[in-house]
Formats: sequence, C-alpha cells, structure tokens
Amino acid sequence: MNPSSCPADRRALPRPMLIAAIRLAAVIALALLALGGTVRAQTGSIPLAGSLADPQAWAAYKARFVTEQGRVVDTGNGGISHSEGQGYGMLLAVAAGDRAAFERIWTWTRANLMVRDDQLIAWRWEPEKRPAVADMNDASDGDLLVAWALAEASEAWHDPSHKAAGRRIAVELGRKLILPRAAHGPLLLPAVSGFSAEDRGDGPVVNLSYWIFPAFDRVTLLAPEFDWAGLGRSGRRLIAAARFGQARLPVEWVSLSGEAPRPAEGFPPHFAYNALRIPLYLAMAGVSDPELYAPFLSLWGTPAAGSLGLVDTASGRITERLAETGYTAIPALAACVSQGTPFPAALRTVRASSEHYYPVTLHLLALAALKSRFPACAPR
Repeated sequence: MNPSSCPADRRALPRPMLIAAIRLAAVIALALLALGGTVRAQTGSIPLAGSLADPQAWAAYKARFVTEQGRVVDTGNGGISHSEGQGYGMLLAVAAGDRAAFERIWTWTRANLMVRDDQLIAWRWEPEKRPAVADMNDASDGDLLVAWALAEASEAWHDPSHKAAGRRIAVELGRKLILPRAAHGPLLLPAVSGFSAEDRGDGPVVNLSYWIFPAFDRVTLLAPEFDWAGLGRSGRRLIAAARFGQARLPVEWVSLSGEAPRPAEGFPPHFAYNALRIPLYLAMAGVSDPELYAPFLSLWGTPAAGSLGLVDTASGRITERLAETGYTAIPALAACVSQGTPFPAALRTVRASSEHYYPVTLHLLALAALKSRFPACAPR
C-alpha cells in the first residue's frame, strides 16, 4: 500500500502531548542510566560512516598497519595479511571518511586475495612465501567483513560498483556458507571446506566469533534474499547455549552435531583470541541483553591494563593474560552496554604506535560502536 494513501492514525497524540511524552522518556532514560541500568542502543541498520571521530588515531593506524599498496599488516602474527584484516581496514576507512585509504585497501584485497574460482576471498597471505596464498580456503568472517565494508562504502560515497562487488560476495557467502538447520536456525560455516557434516564426524562445526552481528543488517541491503536476520537470532541463541565449564564461556570451535552444542573434536577447549570478539560484535549491533554479556564480564570484571584473561574451559585455568590495553575496550564497552557502567575516559587514547594490529583494531571498532550506537555512554 502506498503510504500517502493511508488515513492518518486516529490514535496519534496531539503535538504538545507528544513533545511532553518524548521529554519524559528522555528524563526516564537518563535516570535509568544514572542508576546503572542498561544503555538503550540506537537499533536497526545504522551506517558506519562518521563513527570514527579521532583523525589522529586513524592516521596512526594507517601509518603503522596499512602499506602504501593497501595491505593491512598483522604485526602480532608474523606480518601476514588476511581477509579479516583487509575487511577491518576497509570498515575503519569508511568510519573515518577516508575514501582514498578504502580504495587502496580494497584494490589490494581484490588483486591478492580474490584468487579463488568463486567470489569468496582466500583467507591468508604470507609475505615470505611464494605463492603468498598457499591455502585457497576462505574464512566466512573475512568474506562478511569485506562485503559489509563494501555496503558501507556504497552508501557513503554513492558508488554502485562497490554495491555490485559487495553483492557478489554476499550472494556467494549466502549460497555456500549459510546452512539451514531446523534445530538451531541458520548456521554460518567458518569456511567452504573443512567444517560441514560431510567434512567432519562432529560437523557442522562453527566459530561463534564469525557471527558479525552488526554486519547482518547492512549486508541485507546487498543480498536481501538470504536470512541474515535469522542468522543473527541463531547466533544469539547459540551464544546463550554454548557455555562450557565452570566459567560458562564459549570455546573457539563448537560442534553442533547433536542436540546441544559441545566443544569440537581436535581443538583445545579454549576461550581464546577469536572468541573474545563475541561481546564486541553483540555491542556493535546494539544488543544490550545483560545475560549474553554475563560470562564475559564475570571473567573480566572491569579490567586494569594487562588483566584480560583467556581460559581453558575444561580445567578453568587461565591460559594467558593479554597485556595490551586495546583489548580492555571490549569489557569496558560490554559493561557500558549491559550494566550502564561509564566507559573509561582513559580508553579514548588509542595506542596505535605501540600496540599490535589486533588490539588496536578492536579498540577502534569499540569506539566506533560507542559513537554510533551508544552515544550516551561515550567518554566525554
């Protein structure tokens, strides 16, 4: 039905009453925040452009991690590059309004990682090896990040070529990596090869940190024929269900071959570097359900620098404590989103010149989420 032909809603409030109601709602929201309640996010499909408001931090990021050719360098992992990093770099470039950097990173990605016989992206590029891409498998989080970045760029700069390229990736991802499952809802396979029930006796195996919740609303603009919203719902259900050991934390690799999730065979049952992104992605999508964040905050509390723990869920042993402060933006954001805890002003400073690619990237994404989704929680 054409909206212009619809009769006016007879239940609408008169304008003075509507304004008064809006003001009252704002007062109540501020009061709840002061009392430590959860912070209500801006929800729905929110553009990323303009959400990275610190030009100095972005300039330092580019100088340290992005080559002149557009390769995003993982300084903590032997100087390799991967589809995940290229996608992160493209997203941050859009968030910073830096089209030149975006085009440089996308050009390198297209030339060096889009070497498969489909529209998906080879996951790893190693500078000291020839060929630099030795493993032609993809990684669905990298595919999703790049498609999302292209959707953002298309909207920000009105470039139809980016929308077309993003759609090609999103459609291929939807066809090959979204698995309909009656028991759990749609599943996101980590890669084309190696994780399905045909590939593994305990398959399908998933990685819950590959559910990039803020991307789903945006890639819907590229490939609406796939159930991205259902994928978001299944991911939240699985995060609530995949809680292992006394810490009740998800492991990196989860088998869904039975009725209930369990740690996948052949992988250590660790909550580690991948899984620590789960609360970040929930917050970036505007999810504020305290129950989803509870296990992560129970582990991390309000961490000081150097105290972000990773866990062996089988034994409960802390396997490592992460020293770089960029990581601490994740529990700070999670506490703000789910408990109303003010985001620390000290975390406005991004240490791009002294910390590695991964924690700095996560830190910048957390700050972008604060500005776009939780402005009431952002540091002043």
